[in-house]
Amino acid sequence: MLKCRFEAVLFDLDGTLVDSAPDLAAAANALRHAHGLAHLPYEQLRPMVGSGARGMVGVAFGVTPGEPRYEDLKARFLDTYADCLLQRTVLFDHMQGLLAALEEVSLPWGIVTNKAGRFTVPLVAGLGLAERAATVISGDTTAHAKPHPQPLLEAARRLGVVPAKCLYVGDDLRDMQAGRAAGMSVAAATWGYLGQGDTVRDWPADAWVDSGHQLLTWLQMP
Repeated sequence: MLKCRFEAVLFDLDGTLVDSAPDLAAAANALRHAHGLAHLPYEQLRPMVGSGARGMVGVAFGVTPGEPRYEDLKARFLDTYADCLLQRTVLFDHMQGLLAALEEVSLPWGIVTNKAGRFTVPLVAGLGLAERAATVISGDTTAHAKPHPQPLLEAARRLGVVPAKCLYVGDDLRDMQAGRAAGMSVAAATWGYLGQGDTVRDWPADAWVDSGHQLLTWLQMP
C-alpha cells in the first residue's frame, strides 16, 4: 500500500495530467486555415501548448501580446478551441495508475491550472475527473495565475493541508516557480510540453519524473 510523504498532491492540467495538445493544435490549424494559411505540423505546435493561447497564437501566427492583431486572434483561437476541447484530449495513460493509487489510500489530489474556468470545468467533467479531484483551481479562480503562488495556496486552503505538506507536479517553469513560492515541494513532469528551448533540468524542482509510475515511486521515498 502507498505510504506517501505528502498529505496532498496537486497537478497542473495540460501536459501533466491530460494530453490536450491534439485539440489545441487542431484549433490553431483551423484558425490558420480560416486565414488561408497552410497546416502546421503537430510537432511544431505541441511544445507551446503549456503557454496557453499566448503560445499557440505565437507559434501559429508569429504574433505576441501587445501587437495589433493579438487580441483578436487570441479571442478567435479560444472560441475555436471551445468547440473541440474534448474531441481528442485524454488522461495520460500512465497517470491512471497513479491517481488510482492515491485514491486507494484516500490521499487527496487536485488540479491547479492556468486554463480559464470556461475550459477547465467542462474538460475536467468530460474526462470524469470532476468527482475524483478534491479541488480544481482554474486560471481565473484567484486574482493571480501561476507563477504567482496564490492559486496553489488557495488549493491548499481548500484541502485543509499546509502548503509544506503538498506536492505540486507540472510541466512548465512557471509551475516550479509557483510551487516554490507557495512553499510546496515540486516535481517536473518531463513527459509534458516543456516549451521551446527550455532546459528542464535547470528548473528549480525537487524531482524530475518521466512517468506516473516513476512519480509514484518517488512519492514513497523517505
